[in-house]
Amino acid sequence: MTNTPGYMIVSWQMKMVISMQTSPFKEAKPILKRLAEHGHQAYFVGGCVRDMLLDRAIGDVDIATSAKPVEVQQIFEKVIPVGIEHGTVIVRHQHESYEVTTFRLEGTYSDNRHPDQVEFIQTIEQDLQRRDFTMNALAMDIDGNIIDPFNGKQDLKYKRICTVGKAAERFQEDPLRMIRAVRFVSQLGFSIEPVTQANMIKFQQQIKGLAVERITTEIAKMFAGKFIQQGIDCLRSTGIYRQLPVMEKYPGILSLLPPSIRPLHSFAEVIALFHIVKPAITIDTWVKHWKCSNKQKQEAVQLVNAWLHYQSLGLDQWLVYRLDRNYFSGFVRLGKNLKNPFAISIDDLERKRKSLPITSLKELAVNGNDIIQLFPNRQKGSWIKRYLSILERKVVYGTLKNNKNELKEWIIWNPPETN
Repeated sequence: MTNTPGYMIVSWQMKMVISMQTSPFKEAKPILKRLAEHGHQAYFVGGCVRDMLLDRAIGDVDIATSAKPVEVQQIFEKVIPVGIEHGTVIVRHQHESYEVTTFRLEGTYSDNRHPDQVEFIQTIEQDLQRRDFTMNALAMDIDGNIIDPFNGKQDLKYKRICTVGKAAERFQEDPLRMIRAVRFVSQLGFSIEPVTQANMIKFQQQIKGLAVERITTEIAKMFAGKFIQQGIDCLRSTGIYRQLPVMEKYPGILSLLPPSIRPLHSFAEVIALFHIVKPAITIDTWVKHWKCSNKQKQEAVQLVNAWLHYQSLGLDQWLVYRLDRNYFSGFVRLGKNLKNPFAISIDDLERKRKSLPITSLKELAVNGNDIIQLFPNRQKGSWIKRYLSILERKVVYGTLKNNKNELKEWIIWNPPETN
């Protein structure tokens, strides 16, 4: 057993025995067995094998097989043809989804996203040859035997990110692989092999041709990595940040980030942090250029507003009332990046939330109709909403009780302004 900083690379013979007897490999073994019973080869491939060898938590279990998509559809009852033209289907087994892809060779990537043509082949070794990095070009059969034609296990041992074959070819096939390399630096704490890094620098401008949504996904994962500072250092050293939306126009923005940055678990948290350290770049600018969803924008806005409130008034009832409970953890992560020490915890937020007299405007004991009835001669307008906001804040802060009679009495003695 070999110890390395960050991860323990266990004896793969020992690890495969453990993994093949436990979830999630154990749950997926019937798929490999069924394919073999129909005369096809089948292997676990890619990240699941890599993470098993690194003793990391295993996410999706992907399967590669010699069976063609139409044959996979005939063998299994529940199959979703998500990418059948590229050889990929999803097999549903025991309420779980497994991506099953036919062994294949790929042609050119004229759209920098999908291969122009795919050739189905019969050997796992050829299939592994098309993959991005040696640590991902690993396969494992149903008995736990590892197929490693490109010395991926050795690169895992030495914590090294190295392309399969020539880096220039891999990066020109799909420039996203350069950003994936940075993402793996952040997730695994690995370094990039010198020739691979040199080609990242050489071909980085091809990143501009990628769909922004693909870049956003990878950069979000990078910022969530355990070794995020190493990932940011890699963005700088390779110059890849100069090819990214917004950052290309503000090349010094990475230097504004906290020197000991901590992982952020959503891209909205990333946007919030960047906006706070560089207010001149609006949230709308980040959302537009990174093509984020309205939900991501809403989350970023709430986090920023909560942080600005905290800086002015500290942690009080209004902050917790206005901040969506789903974003409590993101607020804490943001706070730990912006203030050291930041003593507020999720439990602190939850306790304060439980003490609130109301958790939404809908719970306020009076509504717009009540106010209209109290002032029937006043023309309806935006003043009603403003008045409700005043009542809402007073109830949240506890200066007024959320009692209909008491609220009406206060309204009568404090009528809205006539202008």
